[in-house]
Amino acid sequence: MTVPTPASVPATFRTPRLAAGHLAAAASAAFLLSFSQAPAHAHGDHGSPEPLRIAQSRASTVDADGVAVDKPSRALSLASAEEVEQMAAAQYAGLRRQAAAQRALAPSDHPQMRRLQRIADRIIPFAPRFNDRAPKWRWEISLFGSKQINAFCMPGGKIAFYTGLIDRLQLTDDEIAVVMGHEIAHALLEHGRERVGKGRIAQGVAMGASLLSNLLGYGNLGGAVADTGAQFLLLKYGRDDEKEADGVGLDLSARAGYDPRAALTLWRKMAQAAGGAGGPEWLSTHPSHDTRTREIEALLPKVMPLYERARRG
Repeated sequence: MTVPTPASVPATFRTPRLAAGHLAAAASAAFLLSFSQAPAHAHGDHGSPEPLRIAQSRASTVDADGVAVDKPSRALSLASAEEVEQMAAAQYAGLRRQAAAQRALAPSDHPQMRRLQRIADRIIPFAPRFNDRAPKWRWEISLFGSKQINAFCMPGGKIAFYTGLIDRLQLTDDEIAVVMGHEIAHALLEHGRERVGKGRIAQGVAMGASLLSNLLGYGNLGGAVADTGAQFLLLKYGRDDEKEADGVGLDLSARAGYDPRAALTLWRKMAQAAGGAGGPEWLSTHPSHDTRTREIEALLPKVMPLYERARRG
């Protein structure tokens, strides 16, 4: 899904309910980021969220079953994980500040925040299966008051959900878990970092024909963003990224005990919400409804055993 620019975070919360509101700006940059979970604060404040507690014991065993992933792209070598995670953390903090200023940041004791935290607590312990940096991440989750149908997870485990996604689609816990698993998968698979690396390759090719003055001044490159890494974090995920995130996301949510078949009802709701050209903007980079349904059905034999085992305890 997409991540907005700080100026585009929205509506208003009047603790603990969402009051009538709207987006402060409609512009929504296509970031490929994340969700940040904050455990409940004593007074439902909007301060810096605390790191999510991860039950390391549940994530310590890596099974041979489930969904396998391709080898990472060599483009990852052109952007360090630490660099990308720091950029994401800064952007995420800016989004939270902007939302809080507009009273659009849900307090930690909001019912929907508690719900998101509970689901995240079950999913995140399995994250190290796909990225050994995950236990070191300062996982966070935020809920933004907005009519947008959107959610994301930034590099480093910074997660956000929008009230429009949960309320307008009337999502069940299983469906929220599918969305959350999918967005976390983007972060674990380092799709954002890969975008930065590939962007630098593209810029390097363009710079090869430039003079040193252009390199220093970004003369031929549009120069609006001095930090090229931050610029490429704003690109959309590709279709291959979305397909990979579907598989890993279903693996995560199934291991956490959420029914992966909910993905079928979720994307049906998404397709209905799209309703043609006026639907959720982030769907433009996702597979078509029919294609996605076929791909999910093909994944179910791999992930249903994980779900059934989790349900048995």
